[in-house]
Amino acid sequence: MTIRRRIELQGVVQGVGFRPFVYRTALRYGINGRVWNSSEGVFIEVEAATNQIDCFLQTLQSELPPLARIDHLAVSEQSPVGTRNFEIDTSQTIPGQFALVPPDIATCPECLADFTDPANRRFHYPFTNCTNCGPRYSIIRDVPYDRPFTTMADFPMCPACEAEYTDPLNRRFHAEPNACPDCGPSLELDGESTGDLPARARELLHAGKILAVKGLGGFHLACDATSEAAVALLRERKRRSGKAFAVMARCAEVADRLCLVGDAERQLLEDPRRPVVLLPSRPDNGVAPSVAPGQNRLGVMLPYTPLHHLLFDDSLTTLVMTSGNMAEEPIVSRNDEARPRLHTLADHFLLHNRPIQTRVDDSVVQLFEGRPYPVRRSRGYAPEPIALQHPMAEILACGGELKNTFCLTKDRYAILSQHIGDLENLETMAFFRETLAHLQRFFRVKPVAVAHDLHPNYLGTRFALQESGLPPIGVQHHHAHIASCMADNGIDGNVIGVALDGTGYGTDGNIWGGEFLVCDFLEFERAGHLACMPLAGGDSAVRQPWRSAMAYLRATFGSVAPIPGLPVFRDVPAKQIQVVGTMLEKGLNTIPTSSCGRLFDAVASLLGLRHETTYEGQAAIELEMMTSNASGTYDFDIVGRDPFQIDMRPTIAGIVREMRMGVPPGDISARFHSTVAHVAAEGCKHIREAHGLNRVCLSGGTFQNLRLLGQTSELLRHADFELFTHLRVPTNDGGLALGQAVIASHRLRNTG
Repeated sequence: MTIRRRIELQGVVQGVGFRPFVYRTALRYGINGRVWNSSEGVFIEVEAATNQIDCFLQTLQSELPPLARIDHLAVSEQSPVGTRNFEIDTSQTIPGQFALVPPDIATCPECLADFTDPANRRFHYPFTNCTNCGPRYSIIRDVPYDRPFTTMADFPMCPACEAEYTDPLNRRFHAEPNACPDCGPSLELDGESTGDLPARARELLHAGKILAVKGLGGFHLACDATSEAAVALLRERKRRSGKAFAVMARCAEVADRLCLVGDAERQLLEDPRRPVVLLPSRPDNGVAPSVAPGQNRLGVMLPYTPLHHLLFDDSLTTLVMTSGNMAEEPIVSRNDEARPRLHTLADHFLLHNRPIQTRVDDSVVQLFEGRPYPVRRSRGYAPEPIALQHPMAEILACGGELKNTFCLTKDRYAILSQHIGDLENLETMAFFRETLAHLQRFFRVKPVAVAHDLHPNYLGTRFALQESGLPPIGVQHHHAHIASCMADNGIDGNVIGVALDGTGYGTDGNIWGGEFLVCDFLEFERAGHLACMPLAGGDSAVRQPWRSAMAYLRATFGSVAPIPGLPVFRDVPAKQIQVVGTMLEKGLNTIPTSSCGRLFDAVASLLGLRHETTYEGQAAIELEMMTSNASGTYDFDIVGRDPFQIDMRPTIAGIVREMRMGVPPGDISARFHSTVAHVAAEGCKHIREAHGLNRVCLSGGTFQNLRLLGQTSELLRHADFELFTHLRVPTNDGGLALGQAVIASHRLRNTG
């Protein structure tokens, strides 16, 4: 008996070869009907016997294309109409509806085989792709995802490409960026567009030159990572004195020569998303010291476009590949802005003429307990939505100031933007607005409210209050961190939240950062925190860790008088120490803070490791890098209640005592990390006794520190807590907007 069914699918089902997969599956089971894209997903109508349709539905869900994901599938009955074939129908635009926009994906093995085959018409063609790989988010102008709505609309296909594009059995069927040397984008090197341009680019890299290379989502600055002169020059030009550069290795085997690469690490390196992976460096790996000064890890990625593969040869196997921008500005994406903005950084320019609609920086990931633990969620991940447990109101959440991303919610999805950067200047704020306009258009979102951080001076807060025109909902910083971890793990209800970071505006007007919360998606209680220390000079203390060291020394010993054996008194001018001492004594230009980040800063300065920083988190990162395998902890006290306070002065006293005894700094750092882990565990035990809660969420930028995260996790599990850490969004402020959005949606629901 012939029946007819209508199938509605939502998820990552456009731009990933889903329609040809449906077509082939229909032919496989002898099914008639049609499939088409729409603004809200993929629709299929099938007509066949019941058992045929049952097999068809099972295969749809069990044999998906590698990049596809089904979030929702609904089947409804229809009356048979006598369809005699199966076809791929034209796409439909439905006002107000949306389909998930796929992220950019690295070159697949099949395209790489085409690209490296001298007999193939795409041999060494830098823009080779198919439905399983290539640009997506970076070239989409609107949905549905069809070629006329991408920047590839500017490149009419030749007959050979058109034949591939229209053949449902071909790997390039409706591959929207499909092209070849006869009809597609082309390269240009310093104004020249003829000859073997990649070979000339390699010659320049061998000669120690710095190249601006237009990639998938923007420009990179590239140079030979083994040339100290080239890397040091790039660092000088970019005014980036300390922060590590990412490197691109020719292949996984080269990455293994640079770093310790196990099975999980290799799998992550070769993942189609191709993030930068933070890996332990091998000694004497040949990489220039200026690539990652003061660190024992490297950020390594593998080539993710055909053009990248052309930049390597047998003797040029490792390149610095850092964002093409001036410090603190967004990545450059347009040819006409590249030379004006990058001419002081790059010696040469390797461009192409495929427009980038949306700039997207590289993602950064590290491994924790064998699974990816995101640091920066951008290319390859954004704008893939986070599926939520419950439908959300349409919210715009503006995120924080540092490592900014914003979030839009619609239905059961949270749509996080790619990495925007630090919202500290007009250029980055313009990028914020530009990306917001793109994502609102792609996902058809019309926010009914805007969530923002409580800090009144953040540009995101000012945008929410002064520019958005939407009802504002202020969300406390650390509540947003914990809510982000909850949403990331798909849990709700009350939890214990441990939020450790550098800076978050508190409800009392002070700077928080070492927080123990009892919270759900609606409300929070500050159950405990690190005892406050005065921050002398406000933001100056963030850039000068020795100021935090002075605050802790004065609190512990009653003054900032020089203590023999402490490098801080040797390295910092006595006059500056005296000035800060007076500020602390009289409370001049000081701000109370419970910041865990400033505690790490203080210890780094006490150990003589870092008195001045050039980028956010530098002191804490270098402190983590120097830890030994020493055991033991220092003392600390938990005092008071509602909220309790954790007094770290005994820890500082123990550190100073061991420094004067000549204990190696690496051992002191190890015991300090272990102490902070015990602080987190003991704080959770206090809350469990008072509130009967057993679920713990860890969030905040300090938990990027894998040593601290690992030790804290071990202690909490040993104490029989149910533990949740981040899975899909960063624990740092890059995940903050997700928490803001779900809190705001719950508040609207509660008040509505």
